[in-house]
Amino acid sequence: MKRKSIYLLVIYLLIGILAACSNKADTETENGEAASSSAEEVNKEGFPIVDEQITLSLMAPGTGIAEWKDMPTLQEYAEQTNIDFEYITPPMSDFQTRLNLAFASGDTPDIIFAAGSDNLTPAMEVDYGRQGVLLPLEDLIDEYAPNFKALMEENPEIRKSITTNDGHIYALPVINQHPTSAWPAGPLWYNGEWLETLGVEELPQTTDELYELLVRFRDEDPNGNGEADEIPLIDVKMNSSRAWFLAAFGMKAWGIEAVGDEVRYAPTSDNYLEYLTYMHQLYDENLLDPETFSHSDEQKKAKGQEDRLGLFPDWFSFFTTGQPEEEAINNPMFQPLTSDISPEIVLPGNPGINRGAFAITNNNEHPEASIRWVDYLYSQEGRDFFDQGPEGYLWEMGEDGEREFLDIPEEFDSSEDYRGSLTPAYGIPVPMLVDLVEGSPRSDFDLFIEAETQEKVDAYAETPYPLTYLTDEEQEIVNGIEVDLMSYVEQMEAKFITGVEPLSNWDAYVSTIESMNVDQYVEIHQEAYDRWASN
Repeated sequence: MKRKSIYLLVIYLLIGILAACSNKADTETENGEAASSSAEEVNKEGFPIVDEQITLSLMAPGTGIAEWKDMPTLQEYAEQTNIDFEYITPPMSDFQTRLNLAFASGDTPDIIFAAGSDNLTPAMEVDYGRQGVLLPLEDLIDEYAPNFKALMEENPEIRKSITTNDGHIYALPVINQHPTSAWPAGPLWYNGEWLETLGVEELPQTTDELYELLVRFRDEDPNGNGEADEIPLIDVKMNSSRAWFLAAFGMKAWGIEAVGDEVRYAPTSDNYLEYLTYMHQLYDENLLDPETFSHSDEQKKAKGQEDRLGLFPDWFSFFTTGQPEEEAINNPMFQPLTSDISPEIVLPGNPGINRGAFAITNNNEHPEASIRWVDYLYSQEGRDFFDQGPEGYLWEMGEDGEREFLDIPEEFDSSEDYRGSLTPAYGIPVPMLVDLVEGSPRSDFDLFIEAETQEKVDAYAETPYPLTYLTDEEQEIVNGIEVDLMSYVEQMEAKFITGVEPLSNWDAYVSTIESMNVDQYVEIHQEAYDRWASN
């Protein structure tokens, strides 16, 4: 009887195990079918995206203008798509810390939105993609993202720039096709009234011609107040004008750049020595503001509003001068210069691609719906909707088919602040197509900016170095070199320009950089460039 009882117990255990296995298999089948049916229930065209409402979590940097759940754009889009969100929007200053904590804990949101490459870095894409935390997107794009797929087919550089070394795409970018998208930085602007006072009919074309004009700004009292208070050229730590002056001496970047198919570190080149020599001359002769390395942007703007500036950087000139737009049209954009060492115009251009703007994590049970949701933003209709919100708030459609802008509520200081309360596409790298809004009226100033850009930027702009991905080993080496290298170069630039460090110490400066493993740094970027070029 005892032996029989044991046999019965074993049989019952086996039956239980088989039943459990059967249940597990059934569950796996059901999950598989659920995942499959979830994909099948995603409508590939039109709205809603899903017939049965779903809720996803989304983490993004918050600008503090309004809670995302209260934004009319997101509310209306949720109704259209049948997709709701739980928004996690820490302040921009805290976003990277919160994102890193989410990765470290495994408690990642379904979607990472508008992080940008500064927060969701290329190295993070590679690392978390390899770990399976970030989902590969290329198959989802082929099946569910026709708008983004069309943009990649139109511009193959997009696919090359977002495909990692393992062949996967882990994050979608911002695609900028706005008329100003190629600007390497905010432009430099001439004081148009000063040019007219001095009878200047043609802008400088060379560094020598610019020097002569800056001398006239200093000596001929173009603001007409009888005082020698003019500042011919101004900047804040050279952060805005540097790109334009490096270009005058044949460089497209303040660091790694590609010259043809060869990669070099520009701050050790003869071209860079010529740049430093020229800028030191301007500083030494009081043609470059002596407070360039000590004052703030607000102080720079204050000098502009006192009509003391001849050549100055800003996104638009009236941001510095305080003029109305109709007067700012008289301030011409800086013409790219040539020099003895660079007789042909060289100018860096923004590639118009900001990576790390949209990623789907392995916690997301609806990746097909998620990719369809974001793909709308890469269409003209979708980007217009996200840029200016739904009709009736910022704008309404006029009888002529053009948008007419409405008065903003009194509690907002500007239309931009009001717009930031309507849509998240405000001050953060939202994954979308950035372009002109269809049917939106264009002012004379808009047309002026576009014409100046086409003539002085678009005609020459080149990407300094493509958007590449490094291997884990390469990234580790670069991280160990880059911070100290750039800190030293930045420190020495200020010293050379101001004369604290004489240019006769150039060879010692280059030797110091060489001792910081710059050759290995260049070699790694050369290999990454070669991989990109053959992709």
